Amino acid sequence: MQMNKEVIIKVENINYSYNSIKVLENVSFDVNRGDYIGIIGPNGSGKSTLLKIILGLIKPDKGSITISGKKLSNGLDSCRVGYVSQRISQESQDLPATVYEIVESGLVAKEKLFSNGEKHREKILNAISISGLKGKEDKLIGQLSGGQRQKAFVARAIASDPQILILDEPFVGVDLASQDEFYRFLRKLNVEKGLTIIFVSHDIDIISGQASRMIALNRTIVYTGEAEKLDEKKLVDNIYGQKFTHIHHDR
Repeated sequence: MQMNKEVIIKVENINYSYNSIKVLENVSFDVNRGDYIGIIGPNGSGKSTLLKIILGLIKPDKGSITISGKKLSNGLDSCRVGYVSQRISQESQDLPATVYEIVESGLVAKEKLFSNGEKHREKILNAISISGLKGKEDKLIGQLSGGQRQKAFVARAIASDPQILILDEPFVGVDLASQDEFYRFLRKLNVEKGLTIIFVSHDIDIISGQASRMIALNRTIVYTGEAEKLDEKKLVDNIYGQKFTHIHHDR
């Protein structure tokens, strides 16, 4: 007998408009604990807006988000969710900060205090080690490759042991030679650490090749299900064909 999976995020009937343009309409889905979900859609499909709503950065016009059984109302409990934005790796190239300092900044933000205690340091070094950056603690972030920089910011996000990791276009700035390694790293976090992962991409090959479950979005949900059972041609026709409403700004 199959046991019911625990729903860790419930998205219910989300609607959002920007300047009278509908960006999201009647978006509903569940995320189970341990899921590895890829959200795909063309530019302007509302992917980034959906993530901002889940993160509590903007409020929907209608609908609700429930995380770990609690309605999202007055901002996100950031200790439960780690977030890596699509631009952070590229914008960090000139930061005069080491890998250790980058990871520490995330832990300090979550714990809301400064601490140089052994437990604090252990969390930072453990996140760095898990991310495959052991030995690079004192390297300036700008001295790393794009893939290594992205790993450093994932380490920053997971230093406080979140239940959920959300990544917005995590492969932007990651060189092709490093992409496979980065994919394996995310899969390891998902399988071995039990981390629930949601990542957004406009690349259907990345989603179908990495995620175990896919959500196709263009203002509303077009497809949700197991990535390996996806009919890619049909989905591409639906997403990029005439059946999809074009939105001018991916907000």
